[in-house]
Amino acid sequence: MADDEKSTKSKRRKADDERSEDAPQGRRRSRQRRLSGAEVAQLTRRELSEITGREAQSVTSLERGEDGGWIVTVELVELSRMPETDDLLGLYEVELDDDGELLGYRRVRRYVRSQAGEGQNVPEG
Repeated sequence: MADDEKSTKSKRRKADDERSEDAPQGRRRSRQRRLSGAEVAQLTRRELSEITGREAQSVTSLERGEDGGWIVTVELVELSRMPETDDLLGLYEVELDDDGELLGYRRVRRYVRSQAGEGQNVPEG
């Protein structure tokens, strides 16, 4: 009976280990250590690109939220044009929890690349 109990405990431990290996990378990482700003930036670019199907150009801001999560602003190419200076870009604000899990995102601005600093928004088309 003691051997059966050891075997069962061993199987449970192995199953728990396998489940933690299958957990999203951000969740496993948070149990070990906090995410760095660089990791949050990379993660945000990758996830937002996957969700929207658009190319992430750059992270333009990164800050800690009041709840310990992250607020990240990312520039995405919404419409590629020739020359590149005529590309239509969208500026997205992304909210992540402290584990790096995406909570939500929204587009806050849309503009032509060559007019990025001029504060002109492009009307929805």
